Amino acid sequence: MSYLMQLVCPKCSTSYPAGRVYGLCPCGSPLLATYDLKEAAPGFRPESLAGRPETMWRYREVLPVRDPSNIISLGEGFTPLVRAQRLGRHLGLDRLYIKEEAANPTGSFKARGLCAAVSMARELGIRKLAIPSAGNAAGALAAYAAHAGLESWIFMPEDTPRANIREAEVFGAHVTLVPGLITDCGRIVAERKDAEGWFDVSTLKEPYRIEGKKTMGFELAEQFAWELPDVILYPTGGGTGLIGMWKAFREMEKLGWIGPARPRMVSVQSAGCAPIVRAFEKGLRQAEPWQNARTIASGLRVPRAIGDFLMLEAIYESRGTAVAVDDQELIGAIRLCGNLEGIFLCPEGAACLPALRRLVEQGWISAGERVVMFNTASGLKYLDVLQ
Repeated sequence: MSYLMQLVCPKCSTSYPAGRVYGLCPCGSPLLATYDLKEAAPGFRPESLAGRPETMWRYREVLPVRDPSNIISLGEGFTPLVRAQRLGRHLGLDRLYIKEEAANPTGSFKARGLCAAVSMARELGIRKLAIPSAGNAAGALAAYAAHAGLESWIFMPEDTPRANIREAEVFGAHVTLVPGLITDCGRIVAERKDAEGWFDVSTLKEPYRIEGKKTMGFELAEQFAWELPDVILYPTGGGTGLIGMWKAFREMEKLGWIGPARPRMVSVQSAGCAPIVRAFEKGLRQAEPWQNARTIASGLRVPRAIGDFLMLEAIYESRGTAVAVDDQELIGAIRLCGNLEGIFLCPEGAACLPALRRLVEQGWISAGERVVMFNTASGLKYLDVLQ
């Protein structure tokens, strides 16, 4: 089923055998799963996808679970790619699309990563999972852990949108609200995990959430008949989705499914928390922590991302860019997209719209280019914040 080969550190190049429990590499870097793509290629072709379930597990050969009985699925993935014609005309674009991740279980793209992580936890015999979360990852972990019969321990900032808190509680998670930011929540998990017997499933601190997120890249390619878009705008907090899609494109090229052409990757952040934008503008390879992070887009309120160097690498290699927008801009974008397309953007996804407008006005994106912006969650989960 899976052609998982080993785990490799992208910083120090140390490799680790699959089938064991890992967190970070001792050098402090995330570990990335690698697959025997040469062995997979003859039988794993685009035409082999015909008839497979329309979930992210249609790409099972390049997902890490080896025993199918360990897959904990709620129907995640293969979300709609919506042609946004009216919004495109408003912005002066002929081919604008919205990847609607709100269609996932638990209403956000986090379902993909946590589905993969929880499935691997079951395969590796892990029983207790802990996570710091700004909102949507909490609900996703709680749901998949409940479906798997595992325990979940969740730490969220006390001003997290109420829907995310109630969602995690409904799914039976142990929920703790913490004064401060997601980094403060992460510190608690790190300090207590050994004594409590928790496995830390923080963003990129285990190797498998990114494997679920990378399926967004596979889906885009399949939905566009194996021709990638020209530009992808992606709201980045921890950045796993952006890193995952960049990984997916490399894997698809090695499989012979696509050529070397790549989309220009655009990291969109909030002006109140924009460490990747600042690092990109300075030409840095790693980002400095952001002080006094503030934004209503809770998923973008990540002062320091452990995968910052991987995000910046994807932006530089793709000839992409990074853009910060303020909260008032993204609030207006929610209403605009709702009025023109009937899609209720979450604040994080809405940040892509003013960023896109700016890039079009600057001539960085031209009218005829095929552009995809990601809506990472349902706006319905943010009603208390948007009031």
